[in-house]
Amino acid sequence: MATSDLQCRSFARAFSVACEAKVTVLMEHQVEKLKEQEKERDFFCVVSDAFRIIARRSSIALGSAWAFAGAMLVILVWLLTGPTFHFSDTWQLIINTATTIVTFLMVFLIQNTQNRDAKAMHLKLDEIIRAIKDARDELVDLEDLSDEDLKKLEEQFKRLRQKAEQDGTRASRDVEPAGLR
Repeated sequence: MATSDLQCRSFARAFSVACEAKVTVLMEHQVEKLKEQEKERDFFCVVSDAFRIIARRSSIALGSAWAFAGAMLVILVWLLTGPTFHFSDTWQLIINTATTIVTFLMVFLIQNTQNRDAKAMHLKLDEIIRAIKDARDELVDLEDLSDEDLKKLEEQFKRLRQKAEQDGTRASRDVEPAGLR
């Protein structure tokens, strides 16, 4: 029995050492995989942050009167150079290509700016809804509803508005002050 017990302990110890080695290898592999994922995530975070900063600064600069004046100046120079280049196809291609590239890039800048503005506005409105005691909390995150659900909600608000106007609890949509009607 002592030999058998010794063999069992020896086997258990060997098995334990093998399992620990396997677990260590698996953990090292998982740690490496997590580090790779973190690098990828960090790269995407850096790219996303860089794009956000560039888009914001570009929207500020390109939305100014100076940017409009600069664009008008470029068009004026292009028009004035027309007779010099005999209004050639290449002359026309320059402005067509430039405007296409600028338009293509501006779509992304405008969309990014609008998305951020809309998100900020929604968060502000959500905060107001949460802060008002009698407000319905279901109205938070309306932007996630389907078009059909939004249409139903719109009809519900129209009915509430009409009822309030009939009851006299709310002013009608008249532009004249109540005392002048």
